[in-house]
Amino acid sequence: MIMLDERTKKILYAVVENYINFPDPVGSRTVAKGYSFGLSPATIRNVMADLEEMGFLLQPHTSAGRVPTDMGYRFYVESLIAESAFLHKEPLRELYKRLETLRDNIDILFSETTKTISTLSHYLGIAMSPKPEVTTLKKIELLKYKDDKIAAILFTDEGMIKNKVISLGAEITQKDLNRIAGYLNSEFSGHTFDEIRQKVVQEMSKEKIMCDRLISRALKICQEAFYFLYGDLFVSGLSEVLNLPDFTDLKKIKELSRAIEDKHTIIKLLDKLSELDGVQIIIGSENSMDEMKKFSIVVSACKEGDRPIGVVGIIGPTRMNYSKAIYIVDNTARFITRILAER
Repeated sequence: MIMLDERTKKILYAVVENYINFPDPVGSRTVAKGYSFGLSPATIRNVMADLEEMGFLLQPHTSAGRVPTDMGYRFYVESLIAESAFLHKEPLRELYKRLETLRDNIDILFSETTKTISTLSHYLGIAMSPKPEVTTLKKIELLKYKDDKIAAILFTDEGMIKNKVISLGAEITQKDLNRIAGYLNSEFSGHTFDEIRQKVVQEMSKEKIMCDRLISRALKICQEAFYFLYGDLFVSGLSEVLNLPDFTDLKKIKELSRAIEDKHTIIKLLDKLSELDGVQIIIGSENSMDEMKKFSIVVSACKEGDRPIGVVGIIGPTRMNYSKAIYIVDNTARFITRILAER
C-alpha cells in the first residue's frame, strides 16, 4: 500500500466518507466546511489533485469535484480494518433474536440471514450453505417416484435437507428402496458427502460386491445422490438495492441482474473465499467477474474449528458504507458460527 502522510490520509477519508453519504463529486470547499482540518480550500484542492495523480481520486468532469477510485476505496477499507473502526458498536440484537430460533434448519437460517442483512444494510444479502465435502449425512430416505425414477432425500447433521430425483434405468420396488436406504444409513451415516463419494468409488471397483444386485443399485444411487458440486446460494434484497441512487442507470441494473443470474460464478467465488479467515472485501475492478466490476462484495466464512460451514455477505455498489457492511457481515458470521457450534 502506498504510504500517505496524515494530512493527505485525512483528506482522502473525508472525500470517501462524503461521497458514501452523498453521491455527488466532492469539492475542496465541501471538505473545508465539513471537516475541522484548519486548511484552506486551496490547500485541500492541491492535496486532492495529488491524490488524483496517485490514483486514489478521479475527477468525472473538469469543473466537478472528485470521487474515490477503487484504489481510494481499498486504502480506506484497509485503514478501517487496521483500526478496527467497525467493531465498537451495538450488537445486532434484532438479527440475533431472529436467527436464534432457526439453528436446526440451516437452509432456512441462511435464507433468513440474507433477508435480515439486506434490510439492515440496504444492499443485497448473500449466503452459501456448507460445501458437500464438509456436509455430514444424518440419514437418507428413498421414495419411488415414477417409472424408473426415485427421489432421494438427504438429511444432514448441519440441519440441511437436500432432494434429488435419480433415474435408475429400471423399475424398483419401495420395499427394495427401504432395504437400500437401511444399508446406506448403516454404512455412511456420520460421513461427509465427499467421504461417501470416495468410498463408493472404491466399493464399485470390487467385482464381488457388484454381484449383489441391491448393493450394486445402492452404490449407483450413492453416486448420484451425494453429488453436489457446491453449496446452495441464497440471495435477497434486490428491491433494497434498486432504491439506491447508484441504480438510476438502467445499464447498472442489468449488470447486477446478470451477476445474480450467473449463480454458478458467484458460488465459485464464495467457495474460494470460504477458505479464508475473517472478513474479505472485493472492490469493483478487483472482481474476476466482468458483471461485478462496478460492485463490491463483503463476505465472511462461518466456521466450525477450521471447517467452513457456510458463507454470509453483502453485495452493493462500490460507493458502499464499508464500515457498516463489514460490521454487519462480521457480527452475523460470528453469531452463526456460535449457534451452529452450540447445537
